[in-house]
Amino acid sequence: MSTQTLGIIMNGASGRMGYRQHLVRSILAIRDQGGVLLSDGSRVQVEPLLVGRTEAKLAEIAKRHDIEHYTTDLEAALADERWPIYADFLVTSARVPAMRRAIAAGKAIYTEKPTAETYADALELARLADAAGIKNGVVHDKLYLPGLRKLRRLVDSGFFGQILSVRGEFGYWVFEGDWMPAQRPSWNYRAEDGGGIVVDMFPHWNYVLENLFGRVESVYARTTTEIPQRVDESGETYRATADDAAYAIFELAGGVTAQLNSSWVTRVNRDELVEFQVDGTHGSAVVGLWGCKIQHRNETPRPTWNPDVPDGHDYPSDWHEVPETEVFENGFKVQWEEFIRHVVEDTPFPYDFLSGARGVLLAEKGLESARAQRRIEVPEVTL
Repeated sequence: MSTQTLGIIMNGASGRMGYRQHLVRSILAIRDQGGVLLSDGSRVQVEPLLVGRTEAKLAEIAKRHDIEHYTTDLEAALADERWPIYADFLVTSARVPAMRRAIAAGKAIYTEKPTAETYADALELARLADAAGIKNGVVHDKLYLPGLRKLRRLVDSGFFGQILSVRGEFGYWVFEGDWMPAQRPSWNYRAEDGGGIVVDMFPHWNYVLENLFGRVESVYARTTTEIPQRVDESGETYRATADDAAYAIFELAGGVTAQLNSSWVTRVNRDELVEFQVDGTHGSAVVGLWGCKIQHRNETPRPTWNPDVPDGHDYPSDWHEVPETEVFENGFKVQWEEFIRHVVEDTPFPYDFLSGARGVLLAEKGLESARAQRRIEVPEVTL
């Protein structure tokens, strides 16, 4: 069968996520496997065009990975018909103007989230893309994690019976940058630069919740800036103005309650950096990035509260690991392949700019709730 080539503009591929997950582990991995297999048995090969501000950095990456094309001229790239897909991995503050230009150029667009700094801008992008008739997609990587894919199977199979609640813990200790270098860029801790754990994580929580359990109908959130002063990449002390921890309760359509804690100021005492516990009438599950443990109601112990006697019951032994029945590839790569098939074959792809706008809206409503110190309703989002 024949193989066609699909050119992809990768704007921001020299950044942390753009380089590691999207370029190396996704597009180059797809290139090295011979492209994406299509439904008719043919393949579409990918050819990246690296775009960035620093030519020397782009040239070094291109040489390292045997990439022919790179440029600092985004306008020229968008005007070139050899590159029908525009992919955006820029910082959020630079994303909207770049994607407006890509929409005007008629490119299919695939972008990181959040899609914009404000819900108004995110919704405008969705409307512009719809009016232009271009295909568009937003990274929803958490849905492609092995643990959450196992969870999806449990939900679809009816394992839980009636789902009652979801509890999630995400986070780890991000060093302040003085005696130990921080693991995250300093802009994450400056609200004026688009930082904050709510704007970073609530878009993730929105698509996880709405795709597994139900649409988010309201949010009650408390945010804090636990560490007010940090040290940046150049060793300069700066004031942290963005929230570094958020504690939220989400009410979902269908009556499910979700409680999710997000923190960059917590030390990990769990199996993985993110864990969700789902409780239902017939069973429960605890899932992380990879693991998925379940407990059916027939195997549920009968605890009795007695603070006067040590409890010797081994509760972890009551849970069973879901077996590995398939090989899970890198989630970013899998979603990239789905989007490429969407562009080439017009296969369904539900994670579009409108989905991205819903995530930005939830972040805004979460911050509004924290300021008002009350529950805030989250309206439905339509074009």
